[in-house]
Amino acid sequence: MRTDRLVAILLMLQRREQVTATEVAMELEVSERTARRDLDALAMSGIPVYSIQGRGGGWRLLGGARTDLSGLTASEARALFLVAGPASAATPAVKTALRKLVRALPEPFRAQAEAAASSLILDPQRWGSTRIAQPPPRFLDDLQDAVIRGVQVRLGYVDSTGAETDRTVHPLGIVAKGRSWYLIAHTGTGRRTFRIDRVSSADPTDQPVHRPKDFDLAESWREIAAEVDRRRTPIEIHASCAPDGINLLRVAMGDNLEIGGTTNDGRITVVIRGPSEYALAGHLAGLVEWLEITSPQGVRDHLAAIGNALTEKYR
Repeated sequence: MRTDRLVAILLMLQRREQVTATEVAMELEVSERTARRDLDALAMSGIPVYSIQGRGGGWRLLGGARTDLSGLTASEARALFLVAGPASAATPAVKTALRKLVRALPEPFRAQAEAAASSLILDPQRWGSTRIAQPPPRFLDDLQDAVIRGVQVRLGYVDSTGAETDRTVHPLGIVAKGRSWYLIAHTGTGRRTFRIDRVSSADPTDQPVHRPKDFDLAESWREIAAEVDRRRTPIEIHASCAPDGINLLRVAMGDNLEIGGTTNDGRITVVIRGPSEYALAGHLAGLVEWLEITSPQGVRDHLAAIGNALTEKYR
């Protein structure tokens, strides 16, 4: 996991005056090319890491810091924790490393560094099939700053119907889902999720956010994403697949496929989810050589109709 490596490299730089890509690669059990990419990523993200060329060269923290990170500015401290990832979603090793890094920061930066560490969730799986790169939403930085500083925001928002509303929200976290960005916030009507590209205005106030004591950004997002997935793919197919067709099924269905155990005759049980019986039948028609659908009957009926239509047209 890259997050683990980035934090581990920072801890290595704290413990030693200088490290080389070879040393990083050996300690983290990765290739030297990967180690160099990770070191470059730290430097490009705003962390004060720099390289010394030539014989005896390597990588150092700015100022030669070995036991602390007192050379960091407030924005650099925040960048460090955003690169390292949210503590709530990290492995135990990363959480331990983040706590060590917090203790090494100058006192004035610790609160915002800790807030930055829990302000962002990265969920790489897209909703939908679009692959078009999108620029960051206009108010992304403002909203993330409000999350980190813990202040309420007067939010203008345009919903999916085009209706515009204005309300005061308590920002709790930011989620990057594929190429889309979301704000999770509490409002007068409970927890809400806002697509940040639909935000029309974001004006921070001087009022503090009321954050529930038991709120966990990662857990909250898992609940939200699971509910959205249920709404997007309400139909569930139960089937079995021949082993030599399972990779084709994976490619066709992606995250909408759940693979189970093996039956007595060597086939693999699967659960497939989708938006409608007709859409699923059309999507799976080319896989009938390997796939045996047991339920629901509606999908079987649609497949039979598709087969009859193909036979009629192309016989």
